[in-house]
Amino acid sequence: MLLPYETFKLLAENGNVIPVYESLLADTETPVSVYMKIKDKSNFSFLLESVEGGEKIARYSFIGLRPFMLFEAKGMNFNLKIFDDKFSFVENVVKNEAHPLKALEKIFSLFRSVSTEDLPRFTCGAVGYFGYESASLIEKIPHAKIDDIEVPDILLMFFDSLLVFDNLKRKIFLISNVYKNGKESESELKDKYYTALGKIVELKSLLKKRVNPEISKVEIEDEFKFNMTKEEFIEKVEQVKRYIINGDIFQAVISQRGERRIEGDPFDIYRMLRVVNPSPYMYFLNMEDLKIIGSSPELLVRVENKIVETRPIAGTRRRGKSLEEDAKLEEELLNDEKEKAEHLMLVDLGRNDIGKISYFGTVRVDQFMIVEKYSHVMHIVSNISGKLRDDVSPIEALYACFPAGTVTGAPKIRAMEIIAELEPTKRGIYGGAIGYIDFSGNIDSCIAIRTIIMKGNKAFFQAGAGIVYDSIPEREYQETLDKLAATFKAVELLSENQM
Repeated sequence: MLLPYETFKLLAENGNVIPVYESLLADTETPVSVYMKIKDKSNFSFLLESVEGGEKIARYSFIGLRPFMLFEAKGMNFNLKIFDDKFSFVENVVKNEAHPLKALEKIFSLFRSVSTEDLPRFTCGAVGYFGYESASLIEKIPHAKIDDIEVPDILLMFFDSLLVFDNLKRKIFLISNVYKNGKESESELKDKYYTALGKIVELKSLLKKRVNPEISKVEIEDEFKFNMTKEEFIEKVEQVKRYIINGDIFQAVISQRGERRIEGDPFDIYRMLRVVNPSPYMYFLNMEDLKIIGSSPELLVRVENKIVETRPIAGTRRRGKSLEEDAKLEEELLNDEKEKAEHLMLVDLGRNDIGKISYFGTVRVDQFMIVEKYSHVMHIVSNISGKLRDDVSPIEALYACFPAGTVTGAPKIRAMEIIAELEPTKRGIYGGAIGYIDFSGNIDSCIAIRTIIMKGNKAFFQAGAGIVYDSIPEREYQETLDKLAATFKAVELLSENQM
């Protein structure tokens, strides 16, 4: 089905970004096969997928290539790269802006997307990440001095064309958006419509490409190298406990990072990870020599139709080797006073974060202390929502909850100061946010955990544990290894060429 021009013209009365689209039957395709057909056509692309609760396939998967613009920031410096001349006006809008987040707010204010009932919720906008250290843009927070990965604090790719896979109806939507400046004549508007149709034809031609479904072996060139020893990690746990006894904090999340040199196709690592550890947020972001490969279980902020949500996860056990052991571990988790206290504290923190940006009286705990199970671990999860105030921008909504208390601790600012003191390297993308912000003000973002960061042929893995008063250091160290297990396993299976 193709959107006719007359319908397009009516839609154009309601905004300045109008989707032109065609839907195709795709019962012989998967999101992975479609991405494989387009991934070599652009230095910047993405695939976003979801398995809800780790068990149920979500309806839509999103694929993009050839962004029209990049936004990147490091500290207070930011840079725009514009690949499509018709968007060059954006540079003039932000050239006198000194603050990266204010510049982003101005960029999003320029676009007003038109939605239709036929299309999924995300049809155009920005996809990328907000790194952990970007919290310094809203609070005066110190960070570790060593920046060993050297990635931007924020990197967003802006797309006006997408391929959206409908997993329920087995269809693909090919979407190309028209930007309307408000000065077009009837013939100019029609020209823009037909230009968008041309892009759809080009996307359709990419789908005809044949791809080799074989998954390739990766070569692991050395052993995992961590940024601290087990003994150093345990000593840092003890230091956090001393801060808790002294009344500085209630909790802090201390993480460790592993590094390994890997030769192989990063997308094959993603393919293996999605099999090993299906999760609510699965993503492959290709940003030239930077690849982000993840299967995060944890929503950070979602805004849809002015409802804002966050979903704290706190409380972890490994999965059992049998149904009986699994049930026993679940019962043990739900009855562990330390885990319950930690979770309650982070639910309160989430309620406070959502309350800052919601109308009074609308904040709700929709789900409370349920257990969600993943391939290697199970977690206690709650869901918090509110009605987003009209005066709150998407960027403000994101940073109201950023970084998540589940990767910092509480109180958040003091916990982050202690993290900066104790962790030897900057976190970078780990503990930040990954997802999209569209041109209608909607957001879907997750916490960057269970994620592999590849820079060239170096792969970085990171996980943390929430330290409280009665934490057992050895157990907290083991928790970080349990959380790393899925990402480690994905790489190791590929190195052994096992499927």
